[in-house]
Amino acid sequence: MASRFADAGRLGYLWDEMNAKAGDRIVVESEAVGQPVREGEILEIIEGEVSVGYRVRWVDGHESVFTPVAGSARVIPTGSGSRA
Repeated sequence: MASRFADAGRLGYLWDEMNAKAGDRIVVESEAVGQPVREGEILEIIEGEVSVGYRVRWVDGHESVFTPVAGSARVIPTGSGSRA
């Protein structure tokens, strides 16, 4: 299904969570000025009834489940990930 935000897809913003795949990188914007962004690798896509979550291995080595809100994160495709 084509999105009316097709141009936004090349920027990687999570306007369509279905574009994210295991192996892609995720960058999460900070909630406060002066805090660094968080970066990690998407390990698994977790599709719920009302939202999509991601199991992520962050660059500091820990793993967590992250459910982004609109505009809080962007996905950087690696081209080698597979749908989990």
